[in-house]
Amino acid sequence: MGEKRLIVVGDRVLIEPIEGEDRTNVGLYLPPTAIDKQAVQAGTVVAVGPGTPVGPPAELDDEPWKIGATEPRYMPMQAQNGDYALFFRKAAVEITFEGTQYLVVPQGAILTLVREEEAESEGFDPSFL
Repeated sequence: MGEKRLIVVGDRVLIEPIEGEDRTNVGLYLPPTAIDKQAVQAGTVVAVGPGTPVGPPAELDDEPWKIGATEPRYMPMQAQNGDYALFFRKAAVEITFEGTQYLVVPQGAILTLVREEEAESEGFDPSFL
């Protein structure tokens, strides 16, 4: 049998959890109440699914039975490998794969992502903070 791969499906994110720190290595501060109640947890994104499946675009006058089978299309994911994610703990499912513990989290349960940005990129600019 060959090497096994863990494939994340749909809009789920595979996260390697980081336990019990109140000030993260990315500068995000988690108040003690959030940690004590285990309301939120942080971790590093190690894999993401393809996204939420969406149907093919259809013209208004098309009959549904005439729409042919096309390649699956997905709403792209915001989370990327290497992101630091802060997420609702209740939504996470613990798994162990080849001796390593991970959390599987739906993207909708992720509160924020911290990402090392390239020099020329779009999106949130933290430099104004």
